[in-house]
Amino acid sequence: MEILLQLVVSGIALGMIYAVIAFGYQLTFATSGTLNFGQGEALMLGALVGLSLVGTIHGGPYLGYWLMIPIVVLFGALQGVFVEWIAVRPAIRIKSEFGWIMSTIALAIIFKNVAENIWGKDVLPFPSPLSSEPFTVLGANVQPMQVAVIVGALAIMFAVEIFNRKSIYGKAVVATANDRDAAGLMGINTGMVITFSYALSSATAAFAGALVAPLTLTSATMGASLGLKAFAVAIIGGLTSGMGAIVGGIILGIAETATGFYLSTGYKEVPGLVLLLLVLAVKPSGLFGKAAIKKV
Repeated sequence: MEILLQLVVSGIALGMIYAVIAFGYQLTFATSGTLNFGQGEALMLGALVGLSLVGTIHGGPYLGYWLMIPIVVLFGALQGVFVEWIAVRPAIRIKSEFGWIMSTIALAIIFKNVAENIWGKDVLPFPSPLSSEPFTVLGANVQPMQVAVIVGALAIMFAVEIFNRKSIYGKAVVATANDRDAAGLMGINTGMVITFSYALSSATAAFAGALVAPLTLTSATMGASLGLKAFAVAIIGGLTSGMGAIVGGIILGIAETATGFYLSTGYKEVPGLVLLLLVLAVKPSGLFGKAAIKKV
């Protein structure tokens, strides 16, 4: 029982990282119908930029961990704006159905190569801001940083939801998500809203990178796998449901940790992919998603 609880805690912490990245996919899909397939690289760059600020790799530390977070979030937002400007906006302007897919993938490869040249190809340790000494909950050892990951992930998603519901700019995002053409006729600059959604999406991913980095080894290759799994989470939970991202992330996280322990680490990614195939076969809109009727 204690081992199972240990796996559940570790799975939830991992799943919440998936959920934050999946939440970023939802933000851009809602406003523009497009996805940033370099979302994992936004997380990777957030982790590596954070490492340069709090670690010794580039002569630091220059800042403490908590002061580093806002800079990483700002960096992520600027990266998101760059991706939308270079890869997405031209495709939307010419109404290309698939141009943004290859463009965002190409930028992801470029970001990875740039990161390898700046930070190298080796995995790097990230200093933890909290004690590495675990505390016991019902017999399970829980690391303080795991709790910080869960709380931080929930906090950033909750903050975005509050922003969308309460602020005038957030309501513009919601209006654009509901009907982009109608929002444009009402005077909302939908182009700026799409840019903002990409900035917010990459900012949340960069924040997730700074959160998860103390629990893992940081490298230029860490984003590809996390981004792909988070995309699976977004599909499983539904691209239109924030709750779906959380539930899908937790399911995948627990499935991976349990499979890795009880079977083999070589099989830990299989349950999530099997679940993805089942959801696509039975409910293509996701567990919490709503099927949309497209008028032609």
